[in-house]
Amino acid sequence: MSDLHVIALSGGKDSTAMAVRLSEENPNTEYVHVCTPTGNELPQMYEHWSNLRETLGGTFLPIMGGTLEGLINKQNALPNWRQRWCTRMLKIEPYAAWLMQQSDKYDRIFSYVGLRADEEERVGGDYTKIQGIEMKYPMREWGWGLNDVLNYLEQKNIIIPERTDCAWCFYQTLGEWWVLWKEHPDLYQDAVDLESRVGHTFRSPGRDTWPACLQELRAEFEKGRIPSRTKRQKDLFGQMQCRVCTK
Repeated sequence: MSDLHVIALSGGKDSTAMAVRLSEENPNTEYVHVCTPTGNELPQMYEHWSNLRETLGGTFLPIMGGTLEGLINKQNALPNWRQRWCTRMLKIEPYAAWLMQQSDKYDRIFSYVGLRADEEERVGGDYTKIQGIEMKYPMREWGWGLNDVLNYLEQKNIIIPERTDCAWCFYQTLGEWWVLWKEHPDLYQDAVDLESRVGHTFRSPGRDTWPACLQELRAEFEKGRIPSRTKRQKDLFGQMQCRVCTK
């Protein structure tokens, strides 16, 4: 009987810890590490995936169902908390389609997902309707919680980027928009241009007392206003602080 072992590797702390631990526990198992980039990740995230490719070895497979910018242009709409089509169209559906293609080639497919033991309320993507798929949650089997994940990554000297999501994620905090404006002004400007073209904003109006429109938000940043609890506040003073990942 032929089996396929697939690790859903988002690159976040949980999936990274799971993938590295599995490679240690089962050195003779050939894993396929699958990630689903959106084309809108920050440079640090692509560097992290590259480092993981070297660390884990085996097959590292990016699956893309287009790009975030491409889908925004095609639909002439921005994703938001009411219409989170970005995750469905760029991650869930492409991964499911790939699994369906593999189901014709293997008798069993084990899909490993990084859900921890201390987050019982979380439910990962369920692909068991696809023939031959069996979902596996190793960290729940190990009894690993958040502290176990963080301690393990520290032992392995693996640093997770502060941002593993999209640069234009509508869920990001006001402080993260400030960081994007300061450290990646080109990406911020692209988001401004998209808002102007589509006629909507990534940030929800009324979410806070700051402007929802990114162009107006930038004007506030340029005045020297910094959102509270912004991790990069001290960057304004000569980059004197180390970039320490706190996740």
